[in-house]
Amino acid sequence: MTLDAGELERLYAYPPSDRPWVRTNFVSTLDGAATGTDGKSGTLGGPTDTRVFALLRSLADVIVVGAGTARDEGYADFEVDTDLRARLGLSPVPTMVLVSRRLGIPPALVAPGTVVVTTADAAPEAVATLRETVEVIAVGHGEIDWTAVLDTFSERGWHRVLCEGGPSLHGELVRLDLVDELCLTIAPVLACGDAPRIAHGHDAVHHTMTLGHAIEADGGLLTRWVRTRHP
Repeated sequence: MTLDAGELERLYAYPPSDRPWVRTNFVSTLDGAATGTDGKSGTLGGPTDTRVFALLRSLADVIVVGAGTARDEGYADFEVDTDLRARLGLSPVPTMVLVSRRLGIPPALVAPGTVVVTTADAAPEAVATLRETVEVIAVGHGEIDWTAVLDTFSERGWHRVLCEGGPSLHGELVRLDLVDELCLTIAPVLACGDAPRIAHGHDAVHHTMTLGHAIEADGGLLTRWVRTRHP
């Protein structure tokens, strides 16, 4: 199926929300592998997935990604649809938020405008060095206090949150039941092997999701799942 830009924008529009709405975006094979044979996720998606990937970034206030994923996937400057963002009243580019407890931030991404999220007990020297260039949000002891992080986002009007992984960060947000929506591309591939799933964690949880849409494209499926929450 071929969808025009307007239809894709409608399908992936953020819902009205007075709090940060956490959307996660992943691609996996039919048997659940989150990376291809090269160890990267980008090789699994087709042309339509690439279009949606760019659209989701263009719709977000803030892009949250683990520092390890940013390094492994070769994150660098990214392009967004500036006309779309202007029409929606968004900033020219979304804020990049890198997550790391050990503060292993790729040097190329230590740049003004970037935000680093870590724990309050992270190495003080490393935090001080990073703060010479970027903002550091340090909350939680032993593990990041994501409620406090999202409260900080809310104070800044960052309600359109896009998390791009990796699996450990995703698993942490899933465990805490902070994921409102999962955009998952299912690639028409069987991979086997020991590739990671889209979410890792020590604790099993059971959070019911509702299918928002499923689009057949490039031989696979583009799906959107919304967290079922009861008052």
